[in-house]
Amino acid sequence: MFYPTGGGQPGDTGILKGAGQGASGEAAILDTVKGEDGIVHVLAEGAPRPQVGERVTVTIDWDRRYRHMRMHTALHLLCALVDGKITGAQVGADKSRVDFNIPESPDKAALQAGLDALVDAAHPVKIGWISDAELDAQPDLVRSMSVAPPRGSGRVRTIDIAGVDLQPCGGTHVASTAEIGRLRIGKIENKGKQNRRINIVFDD
Repeated sequence: MFYPTGGGQPGDTGILKGAGQGASGEAAILDTVKGEDGIVHVLAEGAPRPQVGERVTVTIDWDRRYRHMRMHTALHLLCALVDGKITGAQVGADKSRVDFNIPESPDKAALQAGLDALVDAAHPVKIGWISDAELDAQPDLVRSMSVAPPRGSGRVRTIDIAGVDLQPCGGTHVASTAEIGRLRIGKIENKGKQNRRINIVFDD
């Protein structure tokens, strides 16, 4: 239920409720990460831990998660507008960025207009799957130069923004680009000879 930190997207936060949580009945979940034996909910230091077998309820900080969903989907739109491989990315609740392996910075006004148009067009966003063999036959679907899709299960999860962008991704997304809302292109930074960082923020 909680998304663990990975792929440039922060882990979910929220609340854990259970009988072992003392008088208040709840403890803050400060982060969610991948552990050796599965997903780990990181509780505040000193918070009581539930006992093995105890029934608990976890509640996501939905406002934060939903902002991550909107931002992550917006980064896919940037990928569709910029012709270059990804060298890094970071999703945030207020500000996000993608680093592209391109020699020159794109025109900011044109990029803003393209982003606005894709949001307004309300393109559906679908989760799909592709086999390892199909992905091997279509290596261009992998846009990232630094992170490879997880292999071994026989299939890889994809995000398909109809007619706009298709690539492997394990993050959280909205169901339509219209849900993203108004965005603004922030700084476009020169991070090296072949590296341009494009920042986006919510324009609300």
